[in-house]
Amino acid sequence: MTTAYRFPDYQVSGSGDTTVFLLHGAYGSKDYFRHEIATLVRAGLRVVAWDAPGYGLSPLPEDGLSIERLGETAACLIDRCGTGTNIVLGHSMGGITAPAVYAARPDKVHGLVISATVGSFSQKSEEDRKTFLAERVEPLRAGNSFRDTAGAVIDSMFAPGSKGPMVDLVREVALSTNADTFCAAITAITLYDGEPNLKNVKVPALLLAGEHDKVGRPEGMKSVQTQLMPHAEYACIPDAGHYAFAEQHDVFNDHLLRFIRERVMALR
Repeated sequence: MTTAYRFPDYQVSGSGDTTVFLLHGAYGSKDYFRHEIATLVRAGLRVVAWDAPGYGLSPLPEDGLSIERLGETAACLIDRCGTGTNIVLGHSMGGITAPAVYAARPDKVHGLVISATVGSFSQKSEEDRKTFLAERVEPLRAGNSFRDTAGAVIDSMFAPGSKGPMVDLVREVALSTNADTFCAAITAITLYDGEPNLKNVKVPALLLAGEHDKVGRPEGMKSVQTQLMPHAEYACIPDAGHYAFAEQHDVFNDHLLRFIRERVMALR
């Protein structure tokens, strides 16, 4: 029997006419944005954070995942919950998805923030692609548990010395990811060429990299700016790895909130 489609779960926090949509990565769910949501709401913003299909309590579609479909589904979330000004902040896989959301609803997305990703897997070298898959998927296909497989990989994604309750939260939420969903997400990421969508972004954009990130490497994100999105701002956050919003929370949000005020809200 075919299961009826159910829209992914999401959380709405705060109020106002400027909404930030948070898209999490392939590890985790909206729950690791708990502190980020609180900071944005305290800054006077409205926040919508989803559990992408297959994450949290959201069911995994029977035919798997694709970045294009994630983009369209997130665009439908903007149709449901959007306000006068909508900003999409995508982290990691969410950062790959964010330009696809804009491509689906260019009239409803007024700013993009791309965190800790190259934006398109086609930007990665062949060696990086093989390492990416070998570290993440091959042990699961060999029958190892997700927590045993993912723990060392997740730890390696933080900068040396990163610690504290925000880091602990990210790690625990990331380790709770469903293995089938994770494999579907990694496959979707490696099959997606996001360069056309990146080139077509016409709204203000901010690229945020962590100094020690081995996934969304700073040099890779900088190349997205120089080669694909010359109008975008770029910032590298010192002493941060893949999860700068948790590792260097204040610095991350100094960049983010200034961008929202000066590059998005000031133009509305």
